[in-house]
Amino acid sequence: MKVPAGKLMINKILKKLWIYLIVDLIAKLLLVVEKNAILVIYDRLSKIVYSVVTMEETSVKGLARLFRDI
Repeated sequence: MKVPAGKLMINKILKKLWIYLIVDLIAKLLLVVEKNAILVIYDRLSKIVYSVVTMEETSVKGLARLFRDI
């Protein structure tokens, strides 16, 4: 039994930079200069993308530091 779709909703209008982010970790890459992963941070409003090279084994604290330091 299919559930009917709800009413269409208007997307939120983004108003502030660095509030609506998409963050992803691309891992299991080839090892280059002792790094094998990329932390990708994307701001939806400004469309700015930051890519930070890191290790797949980086701790959560380490990823938070990388995120803070960009």
